[in-house]
Amino acid sequence: MADDQHSLESVVVFVVPFPAQGHLNQLLQFSCLISSYGIPVHFVGFKTHIHQAKSRNLQDLQKIHFHEFPTPHVDSPPPIIPNSTLKFPTHLQPSFEASKQLNEPFSNLLNEFSNKVKRIVVIHDPLMSSVVRDFSTIPNAESYAFNCSSVFTQFFSFWDAIGRPFTVESMPKYIPSLDGCFSFDIMNFMAYQHEFMHYRTGDLFNSCRLIEGTYVDLLNKLEMNANKNQWSIGPILPDLTICKKHSISRHKSLEWLDKQAPKSVLYVSFGSTTTMTDTQIQELAMGIENSKQKFLWVLRDADKGNVFDGETRKARLPEGYQERTEGIGIVVTDWAPQLEILGHTSIGGFMSHCGWNSCMESITMGVPILAWPMHSDQPWNATLISDILEVGIQVTEQAHQIELLSSSTIEKAVNILMVSKEGEELRSRAEKLGREVWKSRDEGGVSQLELNSFIAHISR
Repeated sequence: MADDQHSLESVVVFVVPFPAQGHLNQLLQFSCLISSYGIPVHFVGFKTHIHQAKSRNLQDLQKIHFHEFPTPHVDSPPPIIPNSTLKFPTHLQPSFEASKQLNEPFSNLLNEFSNKVKRIVVIHDPLMSSVVRDFSTIPNAESYAFNCSSVFTQFFSFWDAIGRPFTVESMPKYIPSLDGCFSFDIMNFMAYQHEFMHYRTGDLFNSCRLIEGTYVDLLNKLEMNANKNQWSIGPILPDLTICKKHSISRHKSLEWLDKQAPKSVLYVSFGSTTTMTDTQIQELAMGIENSKQKFLWVLRDADKGNVFDGETRKARLPEGYQERTEGIGIVVTDWAPQLEILGHTSIGGFMSHCGWNSCMESITMGVPILAWPMHSDQPWNATLISDILEVGIQVTEQAHQIELLSSSTIEKAVNILMVSKEGEELRSRAEKLGREVWKSRDEGGVSQLELNSFIAHISR
């Protein structure tokens, strides 16, 4: 055991997340997981983003070493109201571009540590590849890309881009189009980061082979991944009992849920990068109200580049809405503890944008999804949920390309999920898959074995 302990102390891990909530969150959870093995973990970023990650996390972070570099002055405009063809949060682009400035301070940090430890392991978001690139000049450093999107999305977007080099048996009936998913600027940014990806040793996925094993194997067949190690170590989620212990007081939404019948409430949330027009909010509000179903709706605009920077727009609900829906639903306009909400016995469905974090949380908690993708990888994730895993349905086909979804379309979809026979079958499948995925993290489970394999690999 003493030898083991010595080998662990000779490895240090640096984690470099991309500055957007879904990415910060997954990498902070993973940092906690690695540190539980007794490996020192250093979490690197600008002060504002580290503060953001900490403020929305309920885990014990005492073991993590945070390196908070001064945030450069960057425009932090309010979210841009989306037009019909592009719902991507273009207001965050200045913040994304500024992240490149971490390259020099991060390189200095690596050089400072390189003489003190046997091995430096860099775990980074693929969108931070240019920031960590200098690890390749340090003989005892190696890097791993931690992918915050589904393997399904990764595989099909690359396979499609390089001309579909081989046939795929488990093809979905419809592969989403890139149109309207990404801005021109973010496509350029991603292409620039991709240039530095070939330096990495391997890939980590916040996914589980029970969900995406087929696509992990297919991704392995692509030439760009030749000789790269791969580990599917998800779901990377905090222990809910630990969350409760670190929570100062229970969120009001959980107290409201305590009073509702099992599986009777629709949870509605569109994540941290979605902004809806006033008109769409009105249609959504009416659709939910007319469905007569119980609901918990988290209604917020997309995050700003600096989430601590001043006021955000308060969305306008229809006149008298909260009075009319009193006792039926509640609308929350602040940050809500999503994992605890999804884990609550009263939740029977989740209307979601299908960010990968939300998908993994919903799958693991056994909650079926009413998918309403907006941009980025979300249409692919929605296809995986509805067509492949069959634990959800889509509000409508290609929702991200439709200018306005009507209240009647929304009402119909809500009722299918919450009170139809089809909805019951979805719930039953979601619960079964959730139990299996949850068990994959137990000793001997498929994800736990992959995680042990990764820890053994970096501690070799």
